[in-house]
Amino acid sequence: MGFDFATPVERRHPSGNWPSQKWHRHGEEVLPLWVADMDFVSPPAVIEALRARVDHGVYGYGLVPDSLRETLCAWSAAHYGWTIAPEWQHWLPGVVPALHLASLALTEPGDGVLTVTPIYPPFLKVAEHTGRLPQQAAMREPSSPDEPWRLDLEALEAAITPRTRLLLWCHPHNPTGRVWRHEELAGLAELVERHDLYVVSDELHCDLLLEAGACHQPLAAAFPVLAARTITLWAPSKTFNLAGLTAACAVIPDTRLRQRFAAAAKGMMPDGNVLGLVAAEAAYARGEPWRQALLEVLRGHRQMLTEREKHWPGVGMAPPQSTYLAWLDLRQAGLGESPQQALLERTGVALSDGADFGWPGFVRLNFGTTATQLEAALSRLDGVLSE
Repeated sequence: MGFDFATPVERRHPSGNWPSQKWHRHGEEVLPLWVADMDFVSPPAVIEALRARVDHGVYGYGLVPDSLRETLCAWSAAHYGWTIAPEWQHWLPGVVPALHLASLALTEPGDGVLTVTPIYPPFLKVAEHTGRLPQQAAMREPSSPDEPWRLDLEALEAAITPRTRLLLWCHPHNPTGRVWRHEELAGLAELVERHDLYVVSDELHCDLLLEAGACHQPLAAAFPVLAARTITLWAPSKTFNLAGLTAACAVIPDTRLRQRFAAAAKGMMPDGNVLGLVAAEAAYARGEPWRQALLEVLRGHRQMLTEREKHWPGVGMAPPQSTYLAWLDLRQAGLGESPQQALLERTGVALSDGADFGWPGFVRLNFGTTATQLEAALSRLDGVLSE
């Protein structure tokens, strides 16, 4: 079955209906390549399942169906080689709430919450929002255009103090698109064990590995010794473009850890979004052909961006190994303190500001859009970055 990833979808509806953060935040003339929201129509299987559920006409409080739990178990076994149990799953409306719930459940006020920067901005707010101590360690920058970003285990261990209790981890990594090597993860696992830390592993982009034949292995599966101290976060939102339907899952093998997490969620989280749960099940059960077609499109778009970046003096980029997000170093591009703002004003292209990820001078670019829209945005950027 063919899927249409080429036809632009009008997301600035002339009637004002269906407003989106991506397309409405920066004005009518701006081309948005910022927030992690693709411009592709979701899989037909998802749309069909949603239509059937909407036609039912009653949208009261729902339950997580056993069929969804079994579907996620089957997806995990088939795609990651990890056998999980239905009862390990705690479904909730998003990964960001899960990060905060984990901090509340697993730490005490004043405990340290550690993360590795650059990082998806909500990670940097968890400690502050939950009355904990924010702690950070920097990744190791590429020393040449051919090198990826790397985990700096020495810097990470140096950031750990006796107060550190929780590591917020991102696997694959947002914003660099890095797929961690087993050796890096082994070092991380040893450090976590030795310092008796809990881990929340955000694996939201794990189904978008861009290298042919690449296979994701969850942290808790790769290192079973960590399973009793790890909460793994998955969602169909990025893979199948379902972010607005707010459905995510915390996979928690350890019974005591799962009970603590569930207790923290009581009264803090609403019941599951009935449409989000339907969409999640349809995506995991019947969305694989669409995902495979999407990966081919994203590989082509990554190549388009990589070729363009070669002609931008002063711009650095390690091609992402996963996701539809690219992390660009503009510190030598002569755009001042805020390259993101300068490009917005001078080109009308909206990118994500690296300062929000803990690294000023960088921007994150979302190439999960149609080739037509991506080419239009890159042509605008050429006008400034090629100078």
